[in-house]
Amino acid sequence: MYMRFLPFLIVLFAFGVSGCKQQSNEVASPQTRPSGQKVSAFEPVAEPAEKTNVGEVAEPTGDITLRDALALALMHNPELKAFSLDIRISEARRLQASLWPNPELGVEIENVGGSGELSGFDGAESTIQLSQLIELGDKIARRKKVASLETKLAERDYQAKRLDVFTEVATAFIEVLAEQQRLELSKELLRLSEELVETVAKRVEAGKDSPLEQTKASVTFSKIKIQHQQAIQNLEFSRKQLASTWAGTEPLFARAAGQLDSLPAIPSVDELAGLIEQNPDVARWAVETDKARASLKLEKAKAVSDITLSGGFKRFNETDDNAIVFGISIPLPISDRNQGGKLRATHQLAKAVEQRKAAYIRIRMELVKAYQLLANAHTQATELNTNVLQGAQSVFEASRTGYTQGKLDYLNVLDSQRTLFEAKAEYIDALASFHTARTDVERLIGRPIDGETLSRNEDQK
Repeated sequence: MYMRFLPFLIVLFAFGVSGCKQQSNEVASPQTRPSGQKVSAFEPVAEPAEKTNVGEVAEPTGDITLRDALALALMHNPELKAFSLDIRISEARRLQASLWPNPELGVEIENVGGSGELSGFDGAESTIQLSQLIELGDKIARRKKVASLETKLAERDYQAKRLDVFTEVATAFIEVLAEQQRLELSKELLRLSEELVETVAKRVEAGKDSPLEQTKASVTFSKIKIQHQQAIQNLEFSRKQLASTWAGTEPLFARAAGQLDSLPAIPSVDELAGLIEQNPDVARWAVETDKARASLKLEKAKAVSDITLSGGFKRFNETDDNAIVFGISIPLPISDRNQGGKLRATHQLAKAVEQRKAAYIRIRMELVKAYQLLANAHTQATELNTNVLQGAQSVFEASRTGYTQGKLDYLNVLDSQRTLFEAKAEYIDALASFHTARTDVERLIGRPIDGETLSRNEDQK
């Protein structure tokens, strides 16, 4: 009687083992791999909740440096967080690629519910067996290789996105510095214009100038006040733009602390071109090519047929006997059923090779363009500081003195003032353009421009 129910007991046991195994697999998860370099970056949790409460960023107060802004963006920038999660996703794919297929349980009952001696379960033959697919051709190792290279690609993409965030933050920070100086320049112009209006009013009262000159001075002063309000609004917008890089809404920092008027020497374009390979947008294609080769090997491995081994227990109720059964299933490789897969992988490899070349050429051309802007801005800022600003300042002071003494008319003062402050505004624009172009060049070479970087590059050559 016991032997009649043995097959059903085996079935229950098999389901119990399967449930335990499934539960243990759910606990496994890839280890955390930090992706930031030097500056702490956002790191996703191993098993995030389905609903995440987005906390507000603690806005910095007081003066803020570029390094402070970079640190905030690396910790809180939403786009960077999404790219860091891509690394998690690729690690999960690598974990999945390393798993063996589960065995299959098969139950077969014959000679049941017939007529005569085969009625009921008296003549039943029950077979219970487990089958296991055995993958040949080293398919698991090849899948793991492809998944591992996908993880490297995700890391390269994260590095590229991190450089994009660096560039975005630095550009926004430079703009805040420039707008701060433009506002200071506007305040200075407003003060001088107010003094000039008072001087013109005194000369009109003394009968030395016509009332028309006072009207001109008042109109000019009103225009300058409008420009001053625009400078205040432009600074506030640039502050919000900087805060948005770390997901901030209302900036609370007092001012951006930095030296906009520094003009360090720049290396040659050929020296910088030697660093293009360090750009993750270029370096990723070496990994992409390796992944394409690994994918081609995986597709070729699929031509090797897998086998299925099976074994189990058979019960003969009619004779009350038991027997062991086993078998093997081998697909017949009459034709290659993965010809399209191999051909696709071959073309993808060729495509990756060409895309790597195209990426290098594109980055190099972008570097030449950015370097031209950098060199032009450096030349313009140097010339303005050396040859223009001092002369314009001298002319303005001389014209003011001459007007006060009655030797020059008001239009000469107004023209010299306009020339001076236009030159100062151009100088600020040139400085901002220089530092922005330098940031773009550093994005294209994947690292800051400094003497140590260039000397290390020469040593590597």
